[in-house]
Amino acid sequence: MAKQVIWSSQAEQEFANILEYWTNKNRSTTFSNKLIDLFEEATELISIYPEIGQLTDIENVRHKLVRDYLIFYRIDSDAINILTVWNPRQNPNKLKL
Repeated sequence: MAKQVIWSSQAEQEFANILEYWTNKNRSTTFSNKLIDLFEEATELISIYPEIGQLTDIENVRHKLVRDYLIFYRIDSDAINILTVWNPRQNPNKLKL
């Protein structure tokens, strides 16, 4: 059975920033809408198969690659908590989970 997916406020803000960036850069929502679809597919997969993501050094935290972004998430007994969305080309010292 699929687990509920809960986005943290940090993850929601990061994703909104990504969508805004691409909408402004392309002067169109086409690519942003594609990203929304890809992230919806990925989070659905994560909800069904929580261990699909790669383990990180942080206990019980995994990440899943979606296009050029990583979704960091924690598996809890009753839900999947999306912690943040990260562009791995950024300075890794700025990553906050």
